[in-house]
Amino acid sequence: MAGSSREAVIDFDFLRGRQNETVVRELCVASATASERFRFKSPYKIADHGSSENGIHCADRHIDY
Repeated sequence: MAGSSREAVIDFDFLRGRQNETVVRELCVASATASERFRFKSPYKIADHGSSENGIHCADRHIDY
């Protein structure tokens, strides 16, 4: 296909886990025509917390580790 582009951007947020492993919180894949965001639940048992002021809610993650 002449003139088509297959470029994409991958962006992710992560934290360091209890044993210094990388724990991905959110992953986004975007191209010129589409984007998709994946929100991962915590691999650890944690108390629900968040804030309506900053929009961060750990309980609204939907993909299990």
